Amino acid sequence: MFDFETCNEARLRRDPAFDGLFFVAVRTTGIYCRPVCGVKQPLTKNVSFYASAAAAETAGYRPCLRCRPETAPFCPAWKGTRTTVERALGLLEKGALDHGSVEDLAERLGVGSRHLSRLFRKHLGASPAQIAKTLRIQRAKRLLDNSTLSIGDIAFQSGFRSVRRFNAAFGELYGRPPSSLRKQRAATRPPISSDTSGICGATTDTLVALGLQGLHAGR
Repeated sequence: MFDFETCNEARLRRDPAFDGLFFVAVRTTGIYCRPVCGVKQPLTKNVSFYASAAAAETAGYRPCLRCRPETAPFCPAWKGTRTTVERALGLLEKGALDHGSVEDLAERLGVGSRHLSRLFRKHLGASPAQIAKTLRIQRAKRLLDNSTLSIGDIAFQSGFRSVRRFNAAFGELYGRPPSSLRKQRAATRPPISSDTSGICGATTDTLVALGLQGLHAGR
């Protein structure tokens, strides 16, 4: 993770070279953004910086609906123990925790569950469960934006075990039900397609939902 001054200068410049390498959280609004976000710049005293979207959400911040942190570019560079984290992320992306436990995931990777959680904290600032939750919500957000699927279908295709859990998780993060974002989208533009190919079957290279671009800088 970069130091505070480096991050702050980059976000004040809206420097695209740092897009995805860190995220800007604003205490007065409870929202986190990409450093290139076009909203009015908050005061420096009110901002904090996080290495991943999941870390910002773990700290209680909601994604910005304007700059959409889930669309930040991804450029992986892994070494040492990060290789284990990379493998874990690939499995999480495929739904490893949608129907399994952290212990099951760790066993597939050949490490202990406590060690895996420590690696996630070290490199990502969030637990495997928190990363998986972020992935589910942001898969759902893309489906809300880009499909005509029902809320129930979106919930299950995103990896949630029930619509109730989906609504609760979405409301916790965005402070509103998922249907409200669909209404907001419908008021501004028509749905693109009900075809979900390439959205829920993404590869590790498309982990843009997590904003994990800063891993090469270490933590």
